[in-house]
Amino acid sequence: MFFRWDWLRPVLTAPIVPTLGPVHPDALTVGVFEDTLRAADTGDFLPYDKDRRWGGEKDEKVLREDVVHQREHTLIPTLTRRGRGTVKVFAYGLRDTIVDEAAELAAKLAAVHDVVSARVVRPLGPETTHPRGTRIQLKDFTVGPCPDPGGPVRSVTAWPAAVQETFAPFAEAMARDGLAFLHTQMQAGRCGPVIAAAVEDRVVGAIGPMEVLPDAIGRPQLMPQYFAVLPEARGQGLGRILWRAAMHWGQSHGAAYQLLQTEVEGPSDHLCQTEGLTSLGFTYTMSA
Repeated sequence: MFFRWDWLRPVLTAPIVPTLGPVHPDALTVGVFEDTLRAADTGDFLPYDKDRRWGGEKDEKVLREDVVHQREHTLIPTLTRRGRGTVKVFAYGLRDTIVDEAAELAAKLAAVHDVVSARVVRPLGPETTHPRGTRIQLKDFTVGPCPDPGGPVRSVTAWPAAVQETFAPFAEAMARDGLAFLHTQMQAGRCGPVIAAAVEDRVVGAIGPMEVLPDAIGRPQLMPQYFAVLPEARGQGLGRILWRAAMHWGQSHGAAYQLLQTEVEGPSDHLCQTEGLTSLGFTYTMSA
């Protein structure tokens, strides 16, 4: 094994794993980190990688030869060629100086691999005061029921054809939230159902795809979704109804939990906080 768990575990302030994203605390083991190294050699998706849903090849990989693994800190760099390319260095450690070390490594590796962007990803614990970046949140389906919220939401395919036809312009309008990409996957039949909200026979919000897959230890996880409501339709509670409908779907289909990432102080962050989700920590990404 490459990683020593007695070195790595004390500095895992938030359950985030390079190339995989958030991981349930129960599944956060040295084996998951070892798996990312093996995947870097093969180029394959790990069986529990959320990105494998979209097919193709895994774009981001760990630069295993450049990992820095010491008693008090660990730096794990990754490389993606998407766009003009990015090197990220995940900085696990309790000392503030680790950010400078990670930034230096990221800049060096960006030059070596001839990519434009060099970034540092800093995991931070849930007790962090005045956090920035992204909050990791846990929805546990085993602690209570998730009732059907009712309201003007249903699967896209359950709406009348005239309403379904309005999904394409909605998706295009919300392309920055990933809905245009989601629409292409829907058209190709490569994803699970999508739940949509409609007002006056027009789609104004959506969440999906709805899919449950096993995590690294075999527990069923509701996978992350794209989620958006048109700006002019906000303030009516449709986002909350959509989210509750998704949680009802997940619980009804056997999911044990879902992990979400929300922009700190953003609308989804406030929604999840008021819905009683557990904060597992934060990640803050900065340019090197």
